[in-house]
Amino acid sequence: MSTGFLKVQGTKILDANSNSVVLKGTAIGGHLNMENFITGFPGHETEHKNVIKEKIGEEKYQYFFDKFYEYFWTEKDAEFYKNELGFNCLRIPFNYRHFIDDDGDMFKILPKGFERLDRIIDICSKYGVYTILDLHSTPGGQNQGWHADSGIHKSIFWDFKIFQDVIINLWIELAKHYKDNIWVAGYNPLNEPAVSDHSKLVNFYIRLDKAVRMVDSNHIFFIDGNTYSMDFTKFPPPSEFISNAVYSIHDYSTYGFPNIETSLYSSTQEETLKLKRQYNRKIEYHKKYNVPVWNGEFGPVYASRVRGDKNPEIVNKSRYQVLKDQLEVYKVGDPSGDEDPISWSIWLYKDIGYQGLTYVSPKSKWFQVFGDFLIKKKRLGLDKWGNDIDPEYNRLYQKLVSHIQSNVPEKYHKVLYPHTWTIKDYVFRVTKDMLFSQYAQHEYADLFVGLSFEELDELASSFKFENIEQREELNSILKTY
Repeated sequence: MSTGFLKVQGTKILDANSNSVVLKGTAIGGHLNMENFITGFPGHETEHKNVIKEKIGEEKYQYFFDKFYEYFWTEKDAEFYKNELGFNCLRIPFNYRHFIDDDGDMFKILPKGFERLDRIIDICSKYGVYTILDLHSTPGGQNQGWHADSGIHKSIFWDFKIFQDVIINLWIELAKHYKDNIWVAGYNPLNEPAVSDHSKLVNFYIRLDKAVRMVDSNHIFFIDGNTYSMDFTKFPPPSEFISNAVYSIHDYSTYGFPNIETSLYSSTQEETLKLKRQYNRKIEYHKKYNVPVWNGEFGPVYASRVRGDKNPEIVNKSRYQVLKDQLEVYKVGDPSGDEDPISWSIWLYKDIGYQGLTYVSPKSKWFQVFGDFLIKKKRLGLDKWGNDIDPEYNRLYQKLVSHIQSNVPEKYHKVLYPHTWTIKDYVFRVTKDMLFSQYAQHEYADLFVGLSFEELDELASSFKFENIEQREELNSILKTY
């Protein structure tokens, strides 16, 4: 049972009795913040929802999504999560639009958002599971990715102070609502922020800290680094920054993804050293200032016969080994044994078969309705995350990439931010993730047309715990850690 609020001391998270607490779990991404690869739609969440509403009408639209939110996380999920997997913390990504109406007064908070968030938190607390509240999207997008739900390839959240004011106001209201809830481990105020001017992020965090601490002095802040939670080099010392804070990295390895141009990961000395170097580079700030590490996201993408992937058993054996080697790094910390095991949240709990600990059954209504479209979407490469693209289509895009590369002097190939993105990354983001997907949303939404209320309920119930399948080997690995 929780004894009170968690707090930070040195590299540790402590409970009210000063016992060390290592938070381990996953996230329910795809639920209150929907992502295309998790449930199958193309493009961005809000565009996806708007097209469906246009196709089937307000009543059926509201009915379907109310059922979807209800079935995605229930007491049966929490029981499995705690008693079978042994997890003690759930990260809850949410879209700001559950609380804010873009067409209304953006400083007026919608009660529906609290209803949806409260339901998850209350179920978790009943089973002794802490929660971390993760704002996964902001007005204008705090990063350039599809998961920030801006519909563009720029993070204009940082260009308009009014957007930042709106989100600080939202966190003040969230803090007022949850300030006495001891099962809320803390607040993850921005998922994967990405802004070329680091001072804008630092100043936002300082403003947020001052504002929230006026109403809630107890909860931990889980602070993501810049550039998709990987860069802390411009952060000031914690003593001049944010009190009672855990600094969050995201530690995905390219060894765990499709489209890698090397052979499958085989846990060679060179490969494991690369995993350790990648991790150690991200926690330099943590080591320097003696603060806790929370790995807010990591985890491979798994191959599937349902999607037509080749040799999924061989591929997944390699991906599981990547995961095990990463978990060894997190468990041991520094080889000298001087560091504490870190807290972590693997991505993710439930999906349609890419990364989830649980996933929608291929025999479900979901695949009956959307199965053929999902195969087509994969072949076209319309989801960035975890998707191979058909070589023929890839060549079409590569011609455009080559055209830009050949006409832009090489010294300018990395001038755009994020600098880690290649010209190919930008071309794919704009042409496939955005434009092509906008067209494809209409084809996807048409598959909802004509479904009765009963069929919409059956569709949503594909995500019920009693109807989903479990990724047994993945769960077995996680249980050992």
